[in-house]
Amino acid sequence: MYPAEIVMPMKEELTEQGFVELLTSVEVEDQLKKAGTTLVVVNSVCGCSAGTARPGVLMAVHNSPKKPDHLTTSFAGFDMEAVRTLREHLLPYPPSSPAIALFKDGQLVHFIERHMIEGRSAQMIAHNLIAAFEQYC
Repeated sequence: MYPAEIVMPMKEELTEQGFVELLTSVEVEDQLKKAGTTLVVVNSVCGCSAGTARPGVLMAVHNSPKKPDHLTTSFAGFDMEAVRTLREHLLPYPPSSPAIALFKDGQLVHFIERHMIEGRSAQMIAHNLIAAFEQYC
């Protein structure tokens, strides 16, 4: 598990912008039972997360005319219970962090894995998400 002093500033990049933390299995399950769309950012200490994933997600949310109903996040390597439960809902995809998932009525409809984040700019990630928001939100 990562030390809190490393993780907290990275969490705050999203929570200060309105993302709700999913910290337990119960919170994950309750969130995914909600009607509508839920964006889940599996946050990470990975450099690609800091460099492009979080900025790309925020760019998409701030610039898309259509937005998910719920913005949520859990931190890989820190929010262990929540991430373990989230990953059950992300099957058949293997564990990936960072990762960005869009659920509609509890069903996974769009997923961006780490290998789709690495080497991509924040703008590319934002465009990918905006297209998904347009289709599903």
